[in-house]
Amino acid sequence: MSNRHTQSDVILIGAGIMSATLGAILKELAPDWKITVFEQLEKAGEESSHELNNAGTGHAALCELNYTSEKSDGSIDISKAINVNEQFQVSMQFWSYLVENKLIENPQDFIMPLPHMSMVQGADNVKFLKKRFETMIQNPLFKGMEFSDDPETLKQWIPLIMNDRKSDEPIAATKIDTGTDVNFGALTRMLVKNLENQGVEVNYKHSVHSMNRMKDGSWEVKVHDKDGCRMEYHKAKFVFLGAGGGSLELLQKSGIPEGKHIGGFPISGLFLQCKNEEIINQHHAKVYGKAAVGAPPMSVPHLDTRYIDGKKSLLFGPFAGFSPKFLKTGSNMDLFASIKPHNILTLLACGAKEMSLTKYLIQQLLLSKEQRMEELRDFIPNAKSEDWEVTVAGQRVQVIKDTESGKGTLQFGTEVVSAGDGSIAALLGASPGASTAVPVMLEVIKRCFPQELKKWEPKITEMIPSYGQKLMDNPALLEEIHASTAETLQFNK
Repeated sequence: MSNRHTQSDVILIGAGIMSATLGAILKELAPDWKITVFEQLEKAGEESSHELNNAGTGHAALCELNYTSEKSDGSIDISKAINVNEQFQVSMQFWSYLVENKLIENPQDFIMPLPHMSMVQGADNVKFLKKRFETMIQNPLFKGMEFSDDPETLKQWIPLIMNDRKSDEPIAATKIDTGTDVNFGALTRMLVKNLENQGVEVNYKHSVHSMNRMKDGSWEVKVHDKDGCRMEYHKAKFVFLGAGGGSLELLQKSGIPEGKHIGGFPISGLFLQCKNEEIINQHHAKVYGKAAVGAPPMSVPHLDTRYIDGKKSLLFGPFAGFSPKFLKTGSNMDLFASIKPHNILTLLACGAKEMSLTKYLIQQLLLSKEQRMEELRDFIPNAKSEDWEVTVAGQRVQVIKDTESGKGTLQFGTEVVSAGDGSIAALLGASPGASTAVPVMLEVIKRCFPQELKKWEPKITEMIPSYGQKLMDNPALLEEIHASTAETLQFNK
């Protein structure tokens, strides 16, 4: 059988939320461009984007305490929360544009309005939460947030959590009703279907073997067609590596200097999932607590209402696990294969600095189900083991790189690595990840297509009315966008 050779304008590697989002944006900006997608699995959105492989939180910093911190003078720094919220507003506007233009349908299949809450226990934590609330409520992005330390009010907000609570320890919560639950798996599948409807070739069961830079500046991607048992050669002017945990390996295969001195550390996740519908129906919110002292940001405990395939469910977690795989469907050799001469010192430096993370992971691995239930009982005092089962979530690869703060710094967040000439870009990292897919992909476009940006800006502004503006500085526009997205995404139904 002869090998296949094709030529595209853009190659997207991985059919997850990031590639699907970039493809959807580019198809609006340059409808005549040929875009080709390669995915090694049989379907789109089966790894980190899959609805059971992430928390499904529309991360807008409404409830996540790790996005705010107390400064040495006692004031609360909400700058990171503002940035995350602004980014999520951009994603919401783009999703609304797609629905309005019938490029995707039935928004309730992927997004539902849901209160976002922060809950803390103990006098010091209650004091912190109140100061956080008093700071955030002054910003129009967080309009509508409420605070209460009154047990009777909390019983109305979170009856399942307050039921049978016998502790005299102070407890408080904030609540804001403009939060969301997002099924990123469903959204990814909608976006990919839209791409296919517009003539984008999506190749499943195709894995990337190697990448070579051509003399004309384009890239030749050698791809293994698993069904056809053959190698294919595909050229493109631009390549995007949006393969979740697999992006690091692909970045290393590209050989670009910007990919040197970067490593990754895989962390798997576990959730407790409720099996009792009576209990599930007693809770209606995403409630985030505070991470234990010394625990990493990704360990923030939360009790989440989820909507999956139209059915309400309830999950608690996450509990960290360890696997050397970079993808849930990956190889046990992934971590070891990622160690290269150019990043080994970076990885060793991180290992020396992150002993607390190593200790935390070991402790998490040794937890029995009953010990996990004890952590759940901090949220639901009368939780019974028979009502809950352990569910394995997705793999996340935390980025390790050299920064101004030192060699081998563990990064918590989402990062774009691109070649100096903009011919290739990779998306690495984890939370807030999918929630900020649209602004992150706009950053990719800004970096990699600067010569097209001026021509594209009117269309970008049509898709995202706040483009180039800070909504916190324009409360009138913020109100207008909130009202229009709520209507288009059917939040009021």
